[in-house]
Amino acid sequence: MIALKEKDSYRVGVLSDTHGMLRDCVYPPFETVDLIIHAGDVGREEVLRELKKMAPVIAVRGNTDGRWAEDVLPLLEMVSVGGVMLAVLHDLNDLDMDPRVAGVDAVISGHTHQPLIETRNGVLYLNPGSIGPRRFDYPVSAALLEINGVTLAPRILTFTP
Repeated sequence: MIALKEKDSYRVGVLSDTHGMLRDCVYPPFETVDLIIHAGDVGREEVLRELKKMAPVIAVRGNTDGRWAEDVLPLLEMVSVGGVMLAVLHDLNDLDMDPRVAGVDAVISGHTHQPLIETRNGVLYLNPGSIGPRRFDYPVSAALLEINGVTLAPRILTFTP
C-alpha cells in the first residue's frame, strides 16, 4: 500500500491507456496535482518518466503492457490519500474483492477507453477513458479527482484530438 503525506486536500490526476503516447493536453491540468495515477496500458516507460516530472506517479500494468512492465508495475495497487483508500487496476473485470468490505472508497480502472464516473454501494468507480491514440469515436480524456478529507469530487476532462 502507498500513502501520501497527510494534508487537508489533494488533487489527483488520473489517466489510462496512453499506449506509449502522452498528449500535450495533459500537461496544463496535471501541472498542479499532488499525485498522478495511471490505470494501465502505459505502453512505454518513457511515459511514466515524463509524468514523474509533474508529480509522483502510481501506475499499474495493463493487458497490452509488454515485458518491461512485468517486474515494474503491479496488477493492483492500493493507495491511501488523506482519509480515503483507492484501489487501482486496469480492467475492472479483474477486481477480485468487494471494495466496500475491503474499505475501498474508490476503484480506478481503465481498459475500456470510455470515461465513467459512477457510485455503486457507496463506492466511487472512476475510469478516466483514454488519453492515448484515439479508438472508435470515444473521446480523448483524463480525469481529476479532488479529495477533501473523505469527500471525493471526480471530474472527466475531455480534449480535442
